[in-house]
Amino acid sequence: MWSWKWVGVTIMATAVAAMTLGCSQQPSGTAVIEDKTYTVTPASVKVKAGIVTGEVTEMKVTERVEKGSGRLVSPAKLTGMLKLKNSSKDQTVRLVAGKLQYIDSQGQPIKLEDARTEPIVKFATYGAERLDPGQDATQSVDVDFPAEALKAKKLKEIRLELAYIPSPYTEETVNFTVVIGGQ
Repeated sequence: MWSWKWVGVTIMATAVAAMTLGCSQQPSGTAVIEDKTYTVTPASVKVKAGIVTGEVTEMKVTERVEKGSGRLVSPAKLTGMLKLKNSSKDQTVRLVAGKLQYIDSQGQPIKLEDARTEPIVKFATYGAERLDPGQDATQSVDVDFPAEALKAKKLKEIRLELAYIPSPYTEETVNFTVVIGGQ
C-alpha cells in the first residue's frame, strides 16, 4: 500500500531535482578542440654523439586550440622518434638521458615559459637503456616546445645533449672438460 508519506517524499525529491536541473546553466555549445600541427623541416635528421649514432624521425610540433576563438588549450609539444645505435666494437653504452635545447638564430637557447617541463628524454625502460656494440634502441620523444620558437625565423636548430656511460665490453670463451655418466 502506498503511504502518503512516501508519495510526498517522492514528489519533493522530484521537485528538488527539477529545480536543480532547471536552474543550472547549461553551456550554449561544446567547444571544438583541434590539433594545430607545425611541420619541422627536415622531419628526419642523423645524429652522432661519440660512439652513439642514430636518427631523429617523424618530428612535428603540435598544440591544441579551441576552434573559432583560437584560444590555446594545450601548449606546444615536440614529438618524434629517436633511434640510437652503439657504433662501438668494444664498449657497452648505458643511456642516461637526452636533453633538448631550442636554439635561436643568434645561437642563444630559447627558454620555455614558466611552469613548463624541461625537455628531457629519459631512457628508463628496463633494458632499453643498455646498448651492447652494434645494438640499437628506439625511444619516443614527447617534450614541451617553447611558444617563442613558433615565431617565423626564430628557431634555428634543436640541440640534443646526450648523456651516456660507456664501459668496456668483453667476450671471453671458457672451455671445460666434462664426462657423461658411464662413458
